[in-house]
Amino acid sequence: MNVQPDLEFIKYLQSAGGDTLKKCYQCATCSVVCPLSKDDKPFPRKEMIWSQWGLKDNLVADADIFLCHQCGDCSAYCPRGAKPGDVLGAIRAYAYTFYGWPSGLAKLATSAKNLPILIGIPAVIIFVMWMLSGAMHIPTKEHFASHGYQQFFGTWDFKWYAKNIFFIVLIMVPAAGLAVFSAFKGVTKLWRSMSASAGINPSFRPSAGQFISSFLWPSIVEIIKHNRFRECKVNIDRVRGHLPIMLAFIGLFITTCWSLLKNDVLGLFWPSLHGPLPIYDPIKIMANVSAIALIFGAYVLWTNRAKSESEGSGTGTFYDWFLIWEIMAVGVTGFGAEILRWLGLPTIGYVVYFLHLVSVMMLFLYMPYTKFAHIVYRTTALAFERYRESAFALQK
Repeated sequence: MNVQPDLEFIKYLQSAGGDTLKKCYQCATCSVVCPLSKDDKPFPRKEMIWSQWGLKDNLVADADIFLCHQCGDCSAYCPRGAKPGDVLGAIRAYAYTFYGWPSGLAKLATSAKNLPILIGIPAVIIFVMWMLSGAMHIPTKEHFASHGYQQFFGTWDFKWYAKNIFFIVLIMVPAAGLAVFSAFKGVTKLWRSMSASAGINPSFRPSAGQFISSFLWPSIVEIIKHNRFRECKVNIDRVRGHLPIMLAFIGLFITTCWSLLKNDVLGLFWPSLHGPLPIYDPIKIMANVSAIALIFGAYVLWTNRAKSESEGSGTGTFYDWFLIWEIMAVGVTGFGAEILRWLGLPTIGYVVYFLHLVSVMMLFLYMPYTKFAHIVYRTTALAFERYRESAFALQK
């Protein structure tokens, strides 16, 4: 067999946390101890040898790299200290850049040296929008107590669409839209690559309804339940971090939608609904619990990552830490802005709220290129895992 290694790809893996891959001597211990590896499609042994050989095309089309949950069982039992879990993490980081669009933005999110730019882009956009809104002033304590941050970008006489919402939508929707479009392009390309790699005949395809009911929805349910995370033994604590974060995002999504509906739809007909939610409101309680869950989950992941690095069982990378920092920033600034509103401190509150908007925009904008991308790529891989074992994929 004529192997054409991609040396630049190998160098990337070594720089992105896979610097131990050359220690692997193919004993297959990793595949044996991995609770998620199947007998007919074992991993990560084949991924380790493909990485050593620099077979980039094989790896970016491999569903198994996304099925890995990096629980650490393989790395803990590896007799050579090759850390297969970190190598697969580095492969995933490369895949997110490989499938990311636009490529310039995807590459920007790969290194800590670009962090000032990554923060600066949303910070400048939001600051410029604040200037353009004409609302560059700090409210009085009384006004702050009545309206909170609902007039951060000011107000106008047109009652059917609030000025604050107009500017927030103008900022966040394009950022989220770019992320969704990029993620869609990425997973579409990934699906085609995985299908070609598995030798699946594209002529036999399920309908949209069949795909959702038989492959996509069961994968989403499995993710919500964290079934595979619970099978990991060495780092079972990761469930305590991932699950609260996932539930927190669901809770915050619900509260954001309700706040929008309450203030900018129902509030048009019942003005009494305008203004921040009282602390005893059930939706406000859900928001606060979600914010605390977000901070708690990020803290658990933070301490787990720091512990694994101090013990030598994990390698610290920008790819791993960036998402933890981002989630912590969203939670701390959001909860902090609310506390400052309770305390009646508008000046500090506006600064913290500005930082909250920046961190939220960063979460949206860089989703397809950072570790947060596993929310779509792993879901796609789980759906493909079911698909490749179905009658559709087995037809020739």
